[in-house]
Amino acid sequence: MKNKLYSVILAAYKQTPRKRAVLFSLLIVLIIVTLLSLVYANYTALTERSAEAGLPFLWQLIWQQFQNPLPVGSFVLGIVGFISWSTWLFRIILSRFYKPLVNDFRTTTSVVVPAYREDPDIIERCLKTWLSENPSEIIVVVDVEDVGVLERLKRYEDDKHLRVIPFRHQGKRSALGVGIRAARYEILVLADSDTAWEPGLLDALQMPFVDPTVGGVGTRQNAVLRESSAWRIVADWLVNMRYLDYVPVESMFGGVACLSGRTAAYRLSVVKPVLNDLEYEYFMGKLCVAGDDGRLTWLVLSQGFKTVYQSSARAWSMFPNKMQAFIKQRVRWSRNSYRCYLTAISKGWLWKQPLVTQIRTLQILMTPLTQLFALAYIFWMVIHSLWLLVAAGLVWLFIGRLIRSISHLYEHPKDIWLLPLLTLIVITIALPIKTWAFLTMNTHGWLTRTATSKGGEAQSEDSLSIAR
Repeated sequence: MKNKLYSVILAAYKQTPRKRAVLFSLLIVLIIVTLLSLVYANYTALTERSAEAGLPFLWQLIWQQFQNPLPVGSFVLGIVGFISWSTWLFRIILSRFYKPLVNDFRTTTSVVVPAYREDPDIIERCLKTWLSENPSEIIVVVDVEDVGVLERLKRYEDDKHLRVIPFRHQGKRSALGVGIRAARYEILVLADSDTAWEPGLLDALQMPFVDPTVGGVGTRQNAVLRESSAWRIVADWLVNMRYLDYVPVESMFGGVACLSGRTAAYRLSVVKPVLNDLEYEYFMGKLCVAGDDGRLTWLVLSQGFKTVYQSSARAWSMFPNKMQAFIKQRVRWSRNSYRCYLTAISKGWLWKQPLVTQIRTLQILMTPLTQLFALAYIFWMVIHSLWLLVAAGLVWLFIGRLIRSISHLYEHPKDIWLLPLLTLIVITIALPIKTWAFLTMNTHGWLTRTATSKGGEAQSEDSLSIAR
């Protein structure tokens, strides 16, 4: 039976993206039919109660929720949970069949790196890894006031592959615009100034471009020296779940919703026509400063190109080692996501993507509501002293997070001692952080870098010393 199930899933995966989308749609229809069957099974009892109360069926549901939230609340929570866990199970099963592409495709590459208030030690360490991959050129766009970085890069002025462009930054997107316009080669690789490359990254990153319909390729990313802080372990844990269980499936369908700017590659011929749209994006009348990676991903998708993931191209990036900086980073990322995905919806781009990408995007947008409903239900049980159900709900929060972390814990089993912290962080991100980000989504800024900082907040090279 197990082999037959694997054969069916593998056969679905081997179909064309369009056919895979159809098959996935049928799965969603099956789920919806199942849910409607559950509603129908309880319909008679509910309508009888409605008749007794002299209320229409819909009003009866509302009335029952206020009179006794437990039955209806359980039913609604069950629907939300069923959809969430069904899509998660679908993703984790299909992701087991993902494999990075391997071929001999190679071409010319331009690496563009915007640098603002970077720690000179960090950018030099990362530069060595970029140069070791032998790209056609590396363009580092440095803020004119970053004297320390400019002086450090002078050590490499004899390297014919490196070009340093001093520029008065007006935000990361402006620096990207300068670098991209100066790029001369076929594949454009964008990298953050605090992201190092694992050997072989650049070769692996080029391989998916053998397909002319591929417009962008993302890398697998992790936290550098994660053991230097519990906050870095948690950040790496969250990133790992994304790249082990979610992104591979989106890649199979050619619709990765966000190619992280820490390191991603694009066809230069695809990016240059939309460069002004990247630099001068306005949201509700304000010029967007951050969120360049999500914006560029959707500009590529909007042109009909695929965005895919190459797990064999691995990068190591700096993450905060303190709680305050960690939270600031999550607020900024959440604001970027809301602006990016709401724009994709309003312009109709989302509905042209594979269904798996649509569902994932909508899940991200709806996270605060689903989390609020679950916590409100637990709170209601506390008020009514249903302590057994309260205990069961709290235990399930941790067990559920443990199950969803199985891929990460397979690689890092010792991290299990941080499961309580991770669970609390996930709830914090899902509700207060994302709610605040939604309410303030049109507030723009970097949050973790300032004119007087040396590297990102809690992300200097010195912060890694504990692990050395």
